[in-house]
Amino acid sequence: MTMSLSADLWPDVQPEAARRLMLAGVESFARRGYHATTTRDIASGAGMSPAALYVHFPSKAALLFAISRNGHQQALALVREAAEEADSPVEGVRLIVERFVTWHARRHTVARVVQYELQALPEKEFEVVADLRRGIERIMRDLVVRGMESGDFTVADPGTAARAVLSLGIDVARWYSERARKAPAVLGEEYGELALRMLGAKVD
Repeated sequence: MTMSLSADLWPDVQPEAARRLMLAGVESFARRGYHATTTRDIASGAGMSPAALYVHFPSKAALLFAISRNGHQQALALVREAAEEADSPVEGVRLIVERFVTWHARRHTVARVVQYELQALPEKEFEVVADLRRGIERIMRDLVVRGMESGDFTVADPGTAARAVLSLGIDVARWYSERARKAPAVLGEEYGELALRMLGAKVD
């Protein structure tokens, strides 16, 4: 990852210095873990003095919150868009999984921090992010329920099934790297088919 990617990752974040700090935070949290990362590590990674961090973020936790909230907002937006585009529950699940997996592979460093450092957030901030996660799960669960009603899916519990399907994408951030043999989009397509098979759908 390079600083040039920060505008692409967080187009709405201003000023540029805040984006640089967020990117440096992602790189430090992904490499060392949240608790082992110091504010000096983050500032150094952004090419700033330690005091500069506090101009834009009141604490290390606030920086993690900004990263995590933004990542979950992006994920929710792509899931919602995929669901709205689909003409059927089967197509909806396929599109969501394809894009969700592709995002977690393509943005694997950011996604790893977004998904796996949640417990480091203070309670109030955690609840904000948890609500975004519930929004993602709700969209998937509604599709699974519709698929059960139409006879396309055969699962015992739609909530459990929705979480299981989404977990496939989340886990990609844990292991994916630039050394992976498959491109993010190719992986997304394969996972889309796997998810449908998990739900009992007939896949051509």
